[in-house]
Amino acid sequence: MKRTIMMSARSPWDSINIPSNDFNVRLARESAGTQCYWGRDHEGSYLFILELKGNHTAQFRKNYTSAKGLDVDLRDGGANVQRLVLKLGEMLDGDLFAGLCRTLMASLSSVSDDSSALAIALAHIQRWKNFLATSRSQLLTAEEIRGLFAELVFLGELINHERDSMYALTAWLGPERSHQDFVFNNRAVEVKSLSGSERSSIRISSEDQLETQNDKIYLCIYRLSSALDSPSARSLNAEVELIRSMFSDNDAIEKFERKLATFGYAPRLEYELAKFIISDKITYQVDGLFPRLIRSCLPESIMKVSYEIKMESIESFVCEPTSIWGDA
Repeated sequence: MKRTIMMSARSPWDSINIPSNDFNVRLARESAGTQCYWGRDHEGSYLFILELKGNHTAQFRKNYTSAKGLDVDLRDGGANVQRLVLKLGEMLDGDLFAGLCRTLMASLSSVSDDSSALAIALAHIQRWKNFLATSRSQLLTAEEIRGLFAELVFLGELINHERDSMYALTAWLGPERSHQDFVFNNRAVEVKSLSGSERSSIRISSEDQLETQNDKIYLCIYRLSSALDSPSARSLNAEVELIRSMFSDNDAIEKFERKLATFGYAPRLEYELAKFIISDKITYQVDGLFPRLIRSCLPESIMKVSYEIKMESIESFVCEPTSIWGDA
């Protein structure tokens, strides 16, 4: 394995020469713990390599998972060293692979022992597997980032209230593009986010969004303010990690990862560029007098509608947030 000096380039691999055999690398991260390298093999493939001290074969075999478009191998590096080698396949573009690897490196920044580093790497590969299965590699839009952030905030509140993470995950229907984002206890909840700069109106995207067969339906609005310098502000990646920490059951974690992948989320450094604090939360009960366009009242010739509601016009429908849980 030939090592080269790191150079500035359009991608991490551009400055690495293609070898005639084995692979060439350049250092990506060095610390007291795990060292990481960008690499290219004799076929020109993009590699990401973690150098691990000791023998981790049993741990790798126990926790290994394959991922579409990504080859994962644990190789002997000699001198009591093993190398976890991630090789980019044809189904994944280099920009996304680089972003996923950088996010992995960020997760390893405070890890000093190689067994923990391998566990983190394999956990990331599991997340990538779920994401790649959706065949979506585009970044989420700013609106989608805020929307997912708000849904995750509500999911955390639901977990805390119900004390049943699998029940809460089953209630979360937003990633499946259901009519409402959450349905539980015969109640439906549509979650919306507003940025601090947006005018005070709520966009309703369809005639089904505020109509339900459940007993009650609520509209939950989170106003998110950008606050990069606030210690309490969280990025989308941080919010994902916060919610993930609420799960102790592997089945729940796997289900959470699948829902994130369905939404189109994978941990990427670009999602660190915006950090939010919740500056306001408003809950509305949507009843028969609430101003809305619903399918059951539309002329047959109207196929689809979207509209905006002035928040000042629905102040009389504001209710206690605990009403959602049936506590008030």
